Amino acid sequence: MTPAELSLTVHHAVRRAVEEGVLQAPVPESGSIKLERPRPGGHGDYATGIALRLAKAAAQEPRRVAEMLRDRIAQASGIERVDITGPGFLNITLGGGTQQMLVRTVRESGRTYGSGDSLAGTSVRFRIEGDRRAALWTSAVSDLLSTQGARTDVTAGGETVLSVVPAPDQDFYERLGPDAARWAVLSAAAHDRPRTGDEWLVQHERNPLFRVRYACSRTRALTRAAAQLGMAAAPEEHVDAPALTAAVRDYPAVTADAARLRAPDRIARHLDVTSDAFLAFQHTVLPVGDEKPSAAHRSRLALAEAAGTVLAGGLSLLGISAPEYL
Repeated sequence: MTPAELSLTVHHAVRRAVEEGVLQAPVPESGSIKLERPRPGGHGDYATGIALRLAKAAAQEPRRVAEMLRDRIAQASGIERVDITGPGFLNITLGGGTQQMLVRTVRESGRTYGSGDSLAGTSVRFRIEGDRRAALWTSAVSDLLSTQGARTDVTAGGETVLSVVPAPDQDFYERLGPDAARWAVLSAAAHDRPRTGDEWLVQHERNPLFRVRYACSRTRALTRAAAQLGMAAAPEEHVDAPALTAAVRDYPAVTADAARLRAPDRIARHLDVTSDAFLAFQHTVLPVGDEKPSAAHRSRLALAEAAGTVLAGGLSLLGISAPEYL
């Protein structure tokens, strides 16, 4: 279950409670219910403060509203447990088979994983004003909006101008090349001055761009090595890799937020997190020594390939190549 699907599950629970007359509050818009990692003292995979948000309109204590929603959320497929913590936070634990379902979803979706329709019906006409960074930022935002169903156009007569801090120099594109130049100006937030020095060309783990592209190439190398062993990926078992699983699972929500907020830097940061999680995980994927390929190995490879899909898809959204070899 992806965060977007879980958000919809919570939305359905709220709507049911209202329709059944146990909760007297306006139903939030679909997709507006936010999920986050549990705060200190919480547990589970995700937490939501929707009960606190609805409590005032319902003239109820937040914890009472949370109790109304808990059982309705827990009845949904893919939910193992729902707990209430603090003043009324709902902490949601996903079912044990959820990871396999997630990996299957990524495998079926391929490069479209992360796309959605949260901005369907939206139409934006951009006009580029400013330096080269503004042009690259506008192009990336336009591509992001398109992944969420929006219609976009970049034209001299556009009405929307995106405000970004200019790059410190204007020859960065020619000096760094397209991949490093795009990462340099898109990985910094719009209100931050980007770094456009030669550090982006260094092939070292301290360079986030190199780390992300290297991790992407490693996912493909694992697939090639597995084929030589006669092994193919298959999400048969649960894999103990919470950080990597979360990075893969969160990618659609990150993409939707990046589009809504017109912030491609969010994609760059998530790719960095995903690459770190994958590089820590990669050594467990293939059999070692006399080990025979097992269901556990096939499942780990499937998760690694799902991470590769996220890394390649995110790089593509930023207009950056994802080489097979690096």
